[in-house]
Amino acid sequence: MDLLGYGAFFLTTALIFSLVTLGLNLQWGLTGLFNVGLAGFVAIGAYTSALLTTPDDAARFGGFGLPILVGWAGAMVVGGIAAALTGMATLRLRSDYLAITTFGVAVVVQLVALNAQKLTGGPFGIGFIPRPFGGLAETPLLFNLSNLAVVSAVTLIAYLALEHLSRSPWGRVLKALREDERAAISLGKSARFYRVQAFAVGGAIMALAGALQAHFTGFIAPDNYLPILTFQVWVMLIVGGSGSNAGAVAGSILVWAIWAGSGTLTSVLFAPEQQARAASLQIVAIGVMLCVILLIRPNGLFGDRPRRPKPGTQTKAAANENEAGS
Repeated sequence: MDLLGYGAFFLTTALIFSLVTLGLNLQWGLTGLFNVGLAGFVAIGAYTSALLTTPDDAARFGGFGLPILVGWAGAMVVGGIAAALTGMATLRLRSDYLAITTFGVAVVVQLVALNAQKLTGGPFGIGFIPRPFGGLAETPLLFNLSNLAVVSAVTLIAYLALEHLSRSPWGRVLKALREDERAAISLGKSARFYRVQAFAVGGAIMALAGALQAHFTGFIAPDNYLPILTFQVWVMLIVGGSGSNAGAVAGSILVWAIWAGSGTLTSVLFAPEQQARAASLQIVAIGVMLCVILLIRPNGLFGDRPRRPKPGTQTKAAANENEAGS
């Protein structure tokens, strides 16, 4: 039963990462926007939902005690607005400058969370965040399975919505901007307008993931949103395959399995006083896996690949061209 409970907890965490990776895939895989500040948008979602739903606290702002669903919706709205404002200010920059700017935004968010103690609790964070199934906490298995069911449903809805969007005219415009911006603009499409939209929707999804994480752990602190989070999510997208929503989910589960597994191994194999140094082996394990997968599948597990024509279609096409020429 303990193994089943841990499996449910593991999948819950992996699917929350999947939501962040799906948001990044919309921004980078579909639109070509190099966002290296995604940890900031995850933090915005987590703190927004925590401030809206926690009990009243005289030591800081917030504590409105609103329902959890209101907190999640508020996280998406605030995260989307923050991403839209960031996009309007930065999306005219080249990809390398855009990466630097978005990283700077994430650093600013993390510093605000660390120092604005009246708002965020400072380095002590925010506790007593209500959990969706807090009454089941005394039965860990049922608690973890209930959390997994909710996160699975949210991830499935986000996945299906993004699949629909990627196949819609809106999604085709984003792909056109990614492949050839000048050609898309020549057809009357506003590059800045569509890119801001994609950046905002991706930021809202990342913020929702942050809100889910906050409510399922019950506590958040600035240390949860360090640059290592951005590294993890980018590796998840690269491994799964940029441009593929299925790859974003699969890559998140695979990378989180290796990350969690290597962390467990270091805790077993190394003495407590050596575990701080041994923790760097997690990054080494992820790097080795990334190199192996890219050597075998350069586009990732499910990455966008040119579609091969079915057998015989090339011959038929050539015959039709010859007939047309004659």
